[in-house]
Amino acid sequence: MSRRTTPNVIGGLASTIWLAIVVLPVYYVLITSLRRQSAFYTENPLSFPSHATFDNYRLVWESGFLRYLANSAIVTLASVAAVLALAVTAAYVVVRSRSAAAGRIFSVFLLGIAIPIQATIIPVYYMVMRLRLYDTLAALILPSVAFAIPLTVLILVNFMRDIPGELFESMWLDGAGDRRLLFNLVLPLTRPALVTVAVYDALTVWNGFLFPLILTQSADKRTLPLSLWTFQGQFMINIPAVLAAVVLSAIPLLAAYAVGRRQLVQGITAGFGK
Repeated sequence: MSRRTTPNVIGGLASTIWLAIVVLPVYYVLITSLRRQSAFYTENPLSFPSHATFDNYRLVWESGFLRYLANSAIVTLASVAAVLALAVTAAYVVVRSRSAAAGRIFSVFLLGIAIPIQATIIPVYYMVMRLRLYDTLAALILPSVAFAIPLTVLILVNFMRDIPGELFESMWLDGAGDRRLLFNLVLPLTRPALVTVAVYDALTVWNGFLFPLILTQSADKRTLPLSLWTFQGQFMINIPAVLAAVVLSAIPLLAAYAVGRRQLVQGITAGFGK
């Protein structure tokens, strides 16, 4: 006997509203970036441009966009690589070590999560100046790594603690050392968590605005979020050009999400299953 189900009208209505809230701004940004500046105030803002053009994208590209894209890519890749290398080894020590010092070190990592970035701007600026790193990409990489490590260590520790101890003991009886345990056992089993924290840290660093604003000055050291701010002043009332810059800056993020989407979902669902 088949069971008759009642349509979820409220859920469908809420989903439609949510979809409209998400899709409409994206649609507006895309079609406006193809609109001529002269037609921005005369045409219907939600209609497709009568004379679509890529001149806005050409204007943004010729205004140093490739340099800003390269700076963001360098800062993001270097930061994520350093965070993963340091966080994996730190999490392994916290999980495998039975000393009291490891527990205290883990408590220090947890304390780092509670410190807001805005409260450390002056000390970070002072240290960067003392290290003579002001107005360099290294000045953006080092604090980005420092603020990403605590949460990354916390997530990796929770995943590593779920690895059965029998696997460590069997490999240890076969003569495996810590390096072999880390590379042949821990890293393969925590791959979903590694991808999850890598994508999360990459998004955080990529969208970072405060450190580039405070710790850089030259135009050739700007990252994409800071360049969007300068584009807004450079193009004045050319809103289509500003939105073209927004579209171009979002393409790398969408590409990264498309590549790591499956691993990201696996890592998040594994975390929910604990």
